[in-house]
Amino acid sequence: MTIHKEGFKIIGVSFLIFVIVNIAFKFLLSDYPMICIPLRIFTLVFFLFVVSFFRIPKREITIDDNLILAPSDGKVVVIEEVEETEFLKEKCIQISIFMSPLNIHCQWFPVNGEVTYTKHHSGSYLVAWHPKSSTENERNTIVVKAKNGKPILFRQIAGAVARRIVCFTKVGEEASQDKQAGFIKFGSRIDVFVPLSANIKVNLEQKVQGNQTILAEF
Repeated sequence: MTIHKEGFKIIGVSFLIFVIVNIAFKFLLSDYPMICIPLRIFTLVFFLFVVSFFRIPKREITIDDNLILAPSDGKVVVIEEVEETEFLKEKCIQISIFMSPLNIHCQWFPVNGEVTYTKHHSGSYLVAWHPKSSTENERNTIVVKAKNGKPILFRQIAGAVARRIVCFTKVGEEASQDKQAGFIKFGSRIDVFVPLSANIKVNLEQKVQGNQTILAEF
């Protein structure tokens, strides 16, 4: 288990605030231990939560060109046939994964291949499980042309809490299932669009792990 580089600055600032606040408690509330102690515990729990949010587990992965893996941890909240209008311009199966603040928030490439499209969209901050969050929230779209020539589109979506989407990739780069594609800070959603011909391997409400759980098979 390591700490993601995206968390270094936030964790540093959080630690500084933690220290300052607790020093203030010591001087201002020293005569009120029944108030001071719970506040100290609360600030410690909050700081540990911030640290844990940026944790990155060490995972073994078997790379397979025939599989579409979950790009992130979370819970499957949507599996449905839709018309993808931004890039694919065709009907496909949308698989949406909701990430709570307790999940790992790094994203990995779901397939091996080449990045052919990336685009950031400004937008609102509806709760991530809202149906319109896929098209109205701030989001970042990535398309990978898989080794079999089929394009796989996945979209990082900001939520009501998540206000910072980070994309680590650009057009022309090699995509690999063991390579990080991005990071979303503090709760969010990922939409993955796979071909109608793909064999879906997950169910609604199923918990998945990034670069571990098989979403579909070509």
